[in-house]
Amino acid sequence: MLKLIGGLLVVVASGLTGWQMSRSYARRPVELRQFIAALQLLETEITYVATPLPEALGGVAEQIGMPAASFFRQVAGDLGAHRGCSAREAWHGALECYGIRSALGTSDLGILRGLGNSIGISDREDQSKHLRLAAEQLKTAMAMAEDAAAKNVKMWNYMGLLGGLVIVLALY
Repeated sequence: MLKLIGGLLVVVASGLTGWQMSRSYARRPVELRQFIAALQLLETEITYVATPLPEALGGVAEQIGMPAASFFRQVAGDLGAHRGCSAREAWHGALECYGIRSALGTSDLGILRGLGNSIGISDREDQSKHLRLAAEQLKTAMAMAEDAAAKNVKMWNYMGLLGGLVIVLALY
């Protein structure tokens, strides 16, 4: 009886590990899609509506879904609090907090970090160019993420369960 419970726990633990890995592959394209939409909304707010940056970021946070909305909400809050930080500092600080819990890869975060270096320091047309460039780079990353998700989601689900079964069979 004890062996059965132990074997079941091994299979469940390895299955959950595989499921967690597959979930991160599936979440990455979703988050990238949210950031692309958010950057397009931000470009519209800055270029055509001429909304100040803290208000534009807050408006974007209201229009997109979680988890990307939390990033834009934090940047808007840091800028709106008048703590004396620049848009670059607020962007990078929020990106550090967001990057820990997100499914984005280091290259995705690098694209967003690069955008943070130029946000809020030039005129509307230049901001529009930077936002469009970052959105195009994220679209390329999203295509690769979707390919990786298509290949790896099922594999990790199966690997988790089958790996647990192999371990159990090897122990018995």
